Amino acid sequence: MTTLNNISPIDGSVFATRETLPLDMARAAVQSARAAQADWAARPLAERIDLVMKGVAEIGAQNEAIVPELAQMMGRPVRYGGEFRGFNERASYMAEIAEGALADIEVGEDASFKRYIKRVPHGVVFVVSPWNYPYMTAINTVAPALIAGNTVVLKGATQTLPVGERLANAFHKAGVPEAVFQNLYLDHDTTSALIAEGAFNFVNFTGSVGGGKAIERAAAGTFTGLGLELGGKDPGYVMEDADVDAAVDTLIDGAMFNSGQCCCGIERIYVHESLYDAFVEKAVAVVKGYKLGNPLDEATTIGPMANVRFAEEVRAQIAEALEMGAKAHIDTFPEDDGAAYLTPQILTNVTHDMRVMRDESFGPVVGIMKVKDDAEAIALMNDSPFGLTASLWTQNVERAQKVGDAIETGTVFMNRADYLDPGLCWTGCKQTGRGGGLSVIGYHNLTRPKSYHLKKVTK
Repeated sequence: MTTLNNISPIDGSVFATRETLPLDMARAAVQSARAAQADWAARPLAERIDLVMKGVAEIGAQNEAIVPELAQMMGRPVRYGGEFRGFNERASYMAEIAEGALADIEVGEDASFKRYIKRVPHGVVFVVSPWNYPYMTAINTVAPALIAGNTVVLKGATQTLPVGERLANAFHKAGVPEAVFQNLYLDHDTTSALIAEGAFNFVNFTGSVGGGKAIERAAAGTFTGLGLELGGKDPGYVMEDADVDAAVDTLIDGAMFNSGQCCCGIERIYVHESLYDAFVEKAVAVVKGYKLGNPLDEATTIGPMANVRFAEEVRAQIAEALEMGAKAHIDTFPEDDGAAYLTPQILTNVTHDMRVMRDESFGPVVGIMKVKDDAEAIALMNDSPFGLTASLWTQNVERAQKVGDAIETGTVFMNRADYLDPGLCWTGCKQTGRGGGLSVIGYHNLTRPKSYHLKKVTK
C-alpha cells in the first residue's frame, strides 16, 4: 500500500490522506464490477438515465460544501462557484441524446433478411481523471459510460482525493449499485498491472503526455480500447477585423482562469500587426487588475497553483524566456511567495525557440506574437507537438472556417475559447492524444458495434 497525501496549495498543509488498495483487493473490486455489468446493462435505458441524473442532482445538492473543498484541494477561488454548471450541462446533454445515439442502425429488412447494427457496452470502463476540473472531466465519461450500460471504475488524482468518494457516494445514494460505479485509490504500479492484465475493456485517461504513454505501454497487446486527452498548447489568433476588446477579455481569461490550469487554456496568442499594440496594452491592463490571494477569500480572482512544483515549472519557463530576450509586462505581485502563489505574466518578444511557446505551461503565463497574415499565423499555430483547441477572432465566418481547416487541432473556436460544448466531440490530435468524448461520438467510443445478419428463410 501507498499513502496518498492531498497537499493544499493554500498553506502547504495536508488536506486529505488515503491508502491505496493492494493489487489483490483492486482485482477483486474490478471483478465485482465485471460481475455486475450484465445486470446493469439489462436494465431499461430510461432507468439507467434516471439513476445517473439523480446522482448528478445529488452532487448539485452538495455544491455549497464542494466549492470551498475545491479551493482547499487545488486552489480555485470560491468566487467562481465550482463546477456544477458544466457538470450538469454535460451529463444532461448526454442523457438527452442517449436514446438516439445508442439506437440500432437499421441497414435493411425484407422478406428474406433483417440486418442491423447494435451499440453494445464494452463492459468495465476505467476512468482516470485529473485534478484541474475533477468533477467536470470525470463526468464526461462516467455519465455516458453508465448510461450506455458499462460499469465504471474511477481513479481520481491525488491533488483532489475526496472527489471520487463524493461522486461514488452520490451515485450510490441515487440508486446506482455500489459495484456498478466504484472509486478506487490505486498507485501507478497497481494501475499498470490491472491494465496489462486486461482487467478493463476501455480506459479513458486525462493527464500528461507521459501518463498517456504509460497507459499505452501497459495496454500493449491487450487490445483494450483507449481514450487519451493529454497535453495542450492552445493558440489564439486575432485577425485584423476582430473585436479587439472581446478578444482580449476572452483570450486573457482563457489564459489565466484557474491559474492557467485548464486543458484547453490559451497558452500562446498571435495578433495581426495592425491590432498588436492595442491588444497587448489592453491585455496587460486586464492582468494588472487581478487579485492574487487565498482562494477562500471572495475578493481573490486568481488563486495559487495547485502544487508548488507546477509553479516552479512555470517560473522556469518564464526565466528562460527572459534570458532569451522576452519582455515581461507584469511586475511581481506582492502576494507572490515564490512557491504556489505565482504572479500571472504576459510575455512579448517571444519566439518558438523558447519553451514557454512550445512546452505545455499549464499556468498563468501567455506569450503574444505579432503576425502579418493568415499564412504566418497558421504556420505558427501548427508549429506545436499538441493539438486540442484553437481560438480564431474575426467577423468573417468563411475565413474562420478556411483558417480552421488548415489548423492541426481537435476543436476550432471562433470568437470564443476555453469552453467544452457537449454537443461537439471533445478530441485532440498529435501529442494531445486520441479518441473523443461527449457528443454522439462519445457514445460510439464507449460502446462497440455488433452486427446482426438474420436470414428469415432457408430455402
